[in-house]
Amino acid sequence: MVAQGFTVDLNKPLVFQVGHLGEAYEEWVHQPIVSKEGPRFFESDFWEFLTRTVWWAIPVIWLPVICWCISMSVRMGHTPSEIALMVGFGIFIWTLLEYSLHRFVFHIKTKSYWWNTIHYLIHGCHHKHPMDGLRLVFPPAATAVLCLPFWNLVQLVATPSTAPALFGGGLLGYVMYDCTHYYLHHGQPSSGVPKYLKKYHLNHHFRIQNLGFGITSSLWDKLFGTYPAGKVVEKSR
Repeated sequence: MVAQGFTVDLNKPLVFQVGHLGEAYEEWVHQPIVSKEGPRFFESDFWEFLTRTVWWAIPVIWLPVICWCISMSVRMGHTPSEIALMVGFGIFIWTLLEYSLHRFVFHIKTKSYWWNTIHYLIHGCHHKHPMDGLRLVFPPAATAVLCLPFWNLVQLVATPSTAPALFGGGLLGYVMYDCTHYYLHHGQPSSGVPKYLKKYHLNHHFRIQNLGFGITSSLWDKLFGTYPAGKVVEKSR
């Protein structure tokens, strides 16, 4: 007798199913289902609600926090040019963090039940259902939790007066990333950088999923050798 592999039932909540795929999870999760209808994650309505976030919640929630952080450095005597430099540096550091997380954390290979489950929650679901508009941005509650260690890290490496603006710049980079990411999936740019980035990102989803980890920029892919060779081709939908 030949044992049959586990099959995911797409009509049932997915999160606690995908772990059973074992080594087959890697192949399954990178076979996208192109539909704006997102799958159900949990039986519980409460937990299901926490997995869904409208894109505009990101700037609405975090832009006031960013302004408050920057204002702290202003009140401590920094000039507008110094503030602009610190915020710009924070955005720059975010682009490296964006690339590193996407490459080394979001695309880690898993095969055990719980690692498959965790990976599906943080990024696998996005590759399986790339057009799910309510799971394209990071839930604010999770972002708030992650902000704490990053704030502590910035305080360790920066002065008390520069840390708030640097952190605010990094957080602004994150907001720009999440809004850009949503636009690349659901917007229809006709020319210029937005059109290039859309083609570049859809290439990552539909053609070469182990390359092209930048979202807001291809800079780090080019520097670290993960830029996809050949022409970036937009996948028609």
